[in-house]
Amino acid sequence: MENYLITGGTGSFGKAYIKQLLERPSVKRVVVYSRDEMKQWEMFQDYRDPRIRFFIGDVRDPDRLRMALKGIDVVIHAAAMKIVETAEYNPFECVKTNILGAMNIVDACLSANVKRVVALSTDKASSPSNLYGATKLASDKIFTAANAYSGEKDCKFSVVRYGNVIGSRGSVVRLYSQLRKQNTGELPVTDLRMTRFVITLSEAVNFVNYALGEMVGGEVFVKKIPSIKIEDIARAFGDNFKLRIVGIRPGEKLHEEMIANSEIFLTREFVDHFRIYSPASGSENSSFVGDQISNADFRYSSDLNDSWLSSSEFRLILERESILQNQ
Repeated sequence: MENYLITGGTGSFGKAYIKQLLERPSVKRVVVYSRDEMKQWEMFQDYRDPRIRFFIGDVRDPDRLRMALKGIDVVIHAAAMKIVETAEYNPFECVKTNILGAMNIVDACLSANVKRVVALSTDKASSPSNLYGATKLASDKIFTAANAYSGEKDCKFSVVRYGNVIGSRGSVVRLYSQLRKQNTGELPVTDLRMTRFVITLSEAVNFVNYALGEMVGGEVFVKKIPSIKIEDIARAFGDNFKLRIVGIRPGEKLHEEMIANSEIFLTREFVDHFRIYSPASGSENSSFVGDQISNADFRYSSDLNDSWLSSSEFRLILERESILQNQ
């Protein structure tokens, strides 16, 4: 029987992950740790399971974290400031949550003898061009290096990195879905050349579970997922919409990247994912499992991907995920 705590547990990922956890009889307790009391109250109405606990708290508060982590075996760290524009205009707040919050999680998990910790990352953490990405890169480094500080404690830290979750809060899919309902007649597009990595919520949840089962500590797990042009995302909502070019926003990239070229010597490839190892975790190159990447020019970027989705294929995903339902 295991006890779980999910930071940012009222978010899109947290709710999906907790729903799956509660289907397992081996799960003894699930703690939702977040700072939004209204979202917790709303979630309480949907998840009436005696094993779930709601804990108001902020990852910036180390004392509150230590209290919440008593008796916890597994932590999924999903809390973060994630909106690129918000981070650009509120840099100190972003640093406090994404970097200092990561340090607090590591310290509190070591103090509480938590067994496994998986932190969620983003494609924006690779070769970051905005503050959000830079803070998540720092967070990734903090978690992978934490294994060197665990000492004799049986506490492992790893990171899971993936791209844009289809239909998550703040995503362009949510925006387009809303505009489609309003029948605005047009959809804003930043740049017709723009590409993005995309993943479904269920795929993200399953990949985190996979990482929890495979982690030895210190790895960044990178899921192989398809790319899509932003134009094709818009076209998936119907051909009757005019596309209005609005330009790239502050901090945005034309293409996203999940593995930089400078990381290939630390990266190993598997059938459906990559693992980036960290020298700071204490691991030696000889202990890395997986296939070494032979292409010296390799980088895992959304514009250089081997797997692509068309607008019609993306529309089928939207229908399957019930995002276009009843519209």
